[in-house]
Amino acid sequence: MKHSFKRYCFTALMVMGLTAEVCAQADTINIVTTAVPFLRISPDARAGGMGDMGVATSADISSQFYNVAKYPFAKTPYGIGVTYTPWLKDLGLNDVYLAAMSGYYKLDELQAISGSLRYFSLGSIQFTDASGNDLNEGRPREFGLDMGYSRKLSDQLSLGIALRYIYSNLAAGAPTSGSAYKPGNAVAGDIGIYYNSANEEGQGWQIGAAFSNLGSKIGYTSDASQRNYIPANLGIGVGHTWVTNEVHKVSLNGEFNKLLVPAPPGVNATQEDYEKYNSDGVVSGWLKSFGNSALAYAAGAEYVYNDQFALRAGYYGDTRAMGKRSYFTMGVGINYNVFGINFSYLLPSGSGVNRNPLSNTLRFSLLFNLGGEPDERGSNNSLSY
Repeated sequence: MKHSFKRYCFTALMVMGLTAEVCAQADTINIVTTAVPFLRISPDARAGGMGDMGVATSADISSQFYNVAKYPFAKTPYGIGVTYTPWLKDLGLNDVYLAAMSGYYKLDELQAISGSLRYFSLGSIQFTDASGNDLNEGRPREFGLDMGYSRKLSDQLSLGIALRYIYSNLAAGAPTSGSAYKPGNAVAGDIGIYYNSANEEGQGWQIGAAFSNLGSKIGYTSDASQRNYIPANLGIGVGHTWVTNEVHKVSLNGEFNKLLVPAPPGVNATQEDYEKYNSDGVVSGWLKSFGNSALAYAAGAEYVYNDQFALRAGYYGDTRAMGKRSYFTMGVGINYNVFGINFSYLLPSGSGVNRNPLSNTLRFSLLFNLGGEPDERGSNNSLSY
């Protein structure tokens, strides 16, 4: 693919429903924007099949990405999972992808440690000079690396925290002569709480809340006044699981997310308004975010047979301030002994210029639930799909 650097970055951000700040200035829709929007992409196939939700679903290997507090309720002592997501293939992009890895280890019945890595590749681009002559070829990339700790406060309540390092190199491989671009770095944290009233068979309520990506701004130049917000978020979810004859399990979940980022100044704003927006601190930004309608919501269902096979479906939607996206998802899962595999699919919607650029998105997850005692059905009796 041959694109100018600015055009490529604009395209990558726009199709995620998050435009670059310079674009927001020229748009009549005052969309709330952030840097490193890959942190808001669901990086596992189970959540991907349930409308991209995970704050209050049952504990699984990928809980680190949604609510780190869930791990003490995991059924096995430790687990590891990897996910691969080709990104924007519906637009003909064949080298853009999100890869993720997560894992946890239960220190005892009350506490667990966990970690994850998200790596987002924006593919290969050709840099050119002002005359259109080819220069270097680059591979923009970003990643987030985090570690977490979670602990039960009671038999039904747990609390978790995580610390995250974020790296974003959107100009990787760009000519260095006269360039003001540099890789961006940020540090952030998550705080989660989780309530699980499920009995031995898994029937009961799950309620969760999580603050995620609470941290510093990120910049791509040496100008401290040009640092951008990262996608801080508040998620709240609730779900219930019903069990029939210890063979059939049905879960219904709902989730609400509020992006904790202030809206940029409107189209009639002055340069001073933008300077004020850029100079605001992160705490001030979190508080001001409640003055906009950057909201997302999701609903999902999961049917599990014999703790081995799962069918999933979900719906995701968000408000105009976040791009006004909406889509349906579906997924399947297979779990046998320590091995599990998940697939999810984002159903196509819209047509022509209104076609959802995320249509036909697939996710593939490979899971290993380790340390459990298999029962007579050959399953490790874990809902960690």
